[in-house]
Amino acid sequence: MEFVHTGMDLIIGFIGLFFLTRMLGKTQITQITTFDFISALVLGELVGNAVFDDDTGILKILFAIAVWGVLIYLLEIITQKWKKTRAFLEGRPTIVIHRGEINREALKKSKLDINQLQHLLRAKGAFSIREVAYAVLETDGTINLLKKQQFESPTKSDFNLPIESAVLPFTMIIDGEVLLDNVHEAGFSEEWLKNELASRSITGYREVLYAEWLEGDGLFLQKFKPTS
Repeated sequence: MEFVHTGMDLIIGFIGLFFLTRMLGKTQITQITTFDFISALVLGELVGNAVFDDDTGILKILFAIAVWGVLIYLLEIITQKWKKTRAFLEGRPTIVIHRGEINREALKKSKLDINQLQHLLRAKGAFSIREVAYAVLETDGTINLLKKQQFESPTKSDFNLPIESAVLPFTMIIDGEVLLDNVHEAGFSEEWLKNELASRSITGYREVLYAEWLEGDGLFLQKFKPTS
């Protein structure tokens, strides 16, 4: 009977965790952050203790999973509804290489050393820091990079083409909210951005889902789709 009880607890715990994962969405697996990792450990610990504790029944297993799931779900709702909470609750990407130069202060704040940075760059196919124009440390601990033009594949040097400076796109609007720091860093003013939107018959930021500026290509934007 003891084996049967343990087996039933495992099955119930498995089903509960499965439905919780489905409810919370795929980002819990594919884009796991530090908090998501801790959440997974806590959930595993809750189910593990419940399975091997004779005083804990199936209802307690489901209750523990449900409460923890609700807390995580509420956190996701908060970050979706109130954009200003995202930086605090989820963190924000950090530029660790800017225009080919290592940002040492950014590395220190991210608790990252040069060897770890090199490891992350090699995982992205950049075996020398001199190949990288920009590198961004994402909130999930991965790194994304933009190589210098001469090191792109196929390289322009192979075809004797003129080599241009690498440029980084500036995100200017997300979810209807303007990012003025990025607008100013790109060398523009808010008045310029408003004029650009007006030229496309857009009266306010709330109409724009996403907008970014890329030197040479100009302003790209996507409006919110009307709800049916």
